[in-house]
Amino acid sequence: MLRGMELSGASAVVTGGASGIGEAVVRRLAGLGALVVVADLNDDAGTALADEVGGRFVHVDVTDTDELVTAVDAALELGPLRAAVNSAGIGWAQRTVGRDGTYESAADLDAFLKVIRVNLVGVFDSTRLEATAMSRNAPDAGGERGAIVNVASIAAFDGQIGQAAYSASKGGVVGMTLPVARDLAASGIRLNTIAPGLIDTAIYGHGPDAEAFKAQLGQGVLFPKRLGVPDELARMVVELLENPYANGETVRLDGGLRMPPK
Repeated sequence: MLRGMELSGASAVVTGGASGIGEAVVRRLAGLGALVVVADLNDDAGTALADEVGGRFVHVDVTDTDELVTAVDAALELGPLRAAVNSAGIGWAQRTVGRDGTYESAADLDAFLKVIRVNLVGVFDSTRLEATAMSRNAPDAGGERGAIVNVASIAAFDGQIGQAAYSASKGGVVGMTLPVARDLAASGIRLNTIAPGLIDTAIYGHGPDAEAFKAQLGQGVLFPKRLGVPDELARMVVELLENPYANGETVRLDGGLRMPPK
């Protein structure tokens, strides 16, 4: 039986790794012995997490290629780069047409472009640089040199009212999964995408009102009727990294949720 990719002693890059889903992935990878570069805009949280797990923090804006290269190079200093998870992203919601019918009230095009730059172009830029570094690795017994997981969203399929920019960006991540996986196959690198549903992160806030809101949202989930927790997502990410036959796939992790229009 073929063994999965060995993460212990290898390096990994996690963009958006300082909080939420990215933080959970960092902790999972570090727990498996990987030396993780936490690539994020949040210097304080990122540094604290990297220190805690024995990794390294690099300040990264995923729209800045030079900063992405710095993160990849930092990983190579720690060990062979065999895993990367691209979870950095931003949200935005605005209806396409304003209520007063003026051109000025139509959706903000600059905001649309920013979401695309961060959530789609940033993911592709991260992927091409990480994969380039991985392509120089010696292959393992199965011919593999590395694996990448990109984080999309179920909004790629079930976009709600006002989510044109966000859904377009995440749909682009889903759409490029197979062609990029085909590109990377020649280098022995696998690529998969995970599309989370409603995951309980700090975006929902804290306190009784936030908990009541999350409980209400959870009622829309098929089963279990709750929000997912970041570590559940991280477990699936690690499976996609380690399983040598997982390639070119987008996996929804959403408890069976299908988002309504609003």
